[in-house]
Amino acid sequence: MLASAIISGIGLGSMYGLIALGFHITYVVSSTVNFAQGSAMMLGAVLGYTFGIRYGWPMPLAVLAALACCALVGLVIERFLVRPFVARGSNAWLMATVAAGIVLDNIVLFTFGKEPRGFPSALASQPIRIFGAGVYPLQLIIPLVGIGCALALHLLLRHTRRGKTLLAVVQNPDAARLMGINVNRTIAISFMVSTALAGLAGILIAPLFSVSSEMGTLFGIKAFAVAILGGMGSAWGVVMAGLVYGLIEALVTSFLGSVYTQIVVFSVVILALALMPNGLFGRAAINKV
Repeated sequence: MLASAIISGIGLGSMYGLIALGFHITYVVSSTVNFAQGSAMMLGAVLGYTFGIRYGWPMPLAVLAALACCALVGLVIERFLVRPFVARGSNAWLMATVAAGIVLDNIVLFTFGKEPRGFPSALASQPIRIFGAGVYPLQLIIPLVGIGCALALHLLLRHTRRGKTLLAVVQNPDAARLMGINVNRTIAISFMVSTALAGLAGILIAPLFSVSSEMGTLFGIKAFAVAILGGMGSAWGVVMAGLVYGLIEALVTSFLGSVYTQIVVFSVVILALALMPNGLFGRAAINKV
């Protein structure tokens, strides 16, 4: 039971980390976040199912099409629900992105239906034995994808010219414009990457759970908790926090029961933030005078 819980927790935590990476990328580029991330995760799963299972497209093509649609949703959210408010110095984008998620959930509810549907996958049909526990191959792939995305983002932001361009936008937008950086386009790209990562998480996790219009709400809340817990400015931090969160959740569910899961896990989050307000891997902001 312990081995099964650990492996399940790592897979689940990696999925939380993927969604939290979306919060990270928009935060480090624009100091804003998209609270429709959970809905983007749901959209990725629903579109992956629609293209790949209902329409019978080859799964690689279905995944690419679903991620492209998620990226387009991120572009629309940034252009019409974030940028106008930020330009006026308003924080109303917070509520606007929450509302976008609610609208998206209900659109999918009316078009896809309310009933959960299975997402058959060869990677989640035949378990393999690891340390005596039955594990689906997909549960091993999800952590590799999460860690790989975190590594790619870290290398992009810290060791490439494009990454330094992204960081320059949030540090000093006016100076970035003077250097020839298209600030609006850069922020828009960050939102597209953000929602694509959430959609990828939805596609990866769907075969292990089920696909429904309501699946993204709780996942989005947990992923935001993970992002805060890990430190919004650290790609590695949010992924590591996701792994910790997923492990705690799986262990509590296995040994205490699901009725105690949210109580214990969110209590741990509150305690961790009380002791480390900047997150496990975050740093306090430096104010220059």
